[in-house]
Order: sequence, then structure tokens, then C-alpha cells
Amino acid sequence: MGISSKLLNEGETVVLHTRTHAKALVLPLLALLVVLAVGAVAQVELPGGVALAAWVLVAIGVVWFVLRPVLVWATATYTVTTRRLITRRGVLTRRGHDIPLSRISDVASERDLLDRMLGCGTLIVSDASTHGQVVLHDIPQVEEAQRTIHELLDSTEDRAARDEGV
Repeated sequence: MGISSKLLNEGETVVLHTRTHAKALVLPLLALLVVLAVGAVAQVELPGGVALAAWVLVAIGVVWFVLRPVLVWATATYTVTTRRLITRRGVLTRRGHDIPLSRISDVASERDLLDRMLGCGTLIVSDASTHGQVVLHDIPQVEEAQRTIHELLDSTEDRAARDEGV
């Protein structure tokens, strides 16, 4: 699911659209296995009424430890357009942050060992606003994203220099 075209200005196009790496789903998957195993053990070892109560707790655990993180992952998106960096996140309350490319002063990336093995990393975007930095964790192919933003910044600076010269 890409960003809605209603959010784009005239002449603005999407260059890169992504969400956090799927590694964010590993812990919810493990939680699902553990919670279901607890439910299965409770079904076998506990009397009927207590086992039913255990399954109610299992259902609550699935919602809290599995469904909630999956929804958070599915609704968080990062989009780079020809004019800005757009972040959106949130299930019930949507939060967004837009940074015009002209305000971005630096783009850095960090990759630990696990990130390098999985092909993701953290993108740190520094801007000239009061917020200072936007940190985007677990971006797939983070070096390619960093290179794409740098290319856009270079073309924005070239366009600004041409406009000043005219």
C-alpha cells in the first residue's frame, strides 16, 4: 500500500516507499508460539473451567503481543518524494512528519551485525528544524535509501542554484 495520491502536491512523485523491515515481526511470531503453547498445556493439564480461563488469557495475549505489534508494523510507512520525506504511523491515531528535502542537512545510516545480515539498518535524517533528527529504524536496504535521498538532495541543490542564477 503506497501513500495516497491526495497527500502529494502537484508535480510531486514518490521515489521510495517502504516500511520497517519484516524482522519486526519475529518477536510477535515467537510470542504467538509461546502463547499458543501455554494454551495447549493449560488445555491438557488443567480442569475444564480453569482451562477455559487460560484460553481467555491466551486470546488476550495474542491480541496484545501479536496482533498489536503486527498492526503497528503494517501501518508505519516511510515515503521519499521528489520534494519531501513523509513518515506515517499509528493504528487509531495517525501521526505524521513531513520534512521538505530543502531542510534536510544530513542523512546517515547505522547497521549492526544483525542488520547487515538481514539487509536493513537505521536511517538518521538531520534537518534544520527544532526537531533536529528523525530516526527511522529497521529500514530495508538502508544504504540504497540513503543514496536515493542524497541524489534527491543534490538535484534539489542544483535546481536551487539554477533558480538563483536566473
